[in-house]
Amino acid sequence: PWPCWTPPPEMTALPETIKRPVSSAATLAAIMAGLDLTSKWLIVSFFGFETGRAVAVLPFLDFTLIWNSGISYGLFSEQGETGRYVLIGATVLIIGFIGWTVRSVETRLGVAGYGLILGGALGNLVDRLVHGAVVDFISLHAAGFYWYVFNLADVWICLGVALLLLDFWKNPAQATK
Repeated sequence: PWPCWTPPPEMTALPETIKRPVSSAATLAAIMAGLDLTSKWLIVSFFGFETGRAVAVLPFLDFTLIWNSGISYGLFSEQGETGRYVLIGATVLIIGFIGWTVRSVETRLGVAGYGLILGGALGNLVDRLVHGAVVDFISLHAAGFYWYVFNLADVWICLGVALLLLDFWKNPAQATK
């Protein structure tokens, strides 16, 4: 029989801290933005969905192409080109602030949270620059109640915020830096 060998903890445990937070967050952001943009390309160009037409995917999930010129839940969508450029500028500033903030993050949860938020923001920014509006298409519903239509970038942002909250809860000293 083979001898039983157990590797030491330093070989199996992931470290709580991370050495290159900016490059790690940027890599995750690029991957998440790429997944988001690919899903939107599939809906708009490959499958050629019609705006507003619901396609049932599962009993609780439809794909419905919506062009959102505003922000969450369609807020500020009546502002025209001025609103578009204000939202683009605000998104660029937020991305810059998060990129600056992530330099001091020491935990994997924090880096993952910021990376997800950056990826979602980048995906929606590209939409605004290319299309003038954000492509939303995921429609969840149950018992006659329909949630707002959203996209993967919105999912990444929500998951990123959840990871940051968890990180702040687990590492309160990190939250005050």
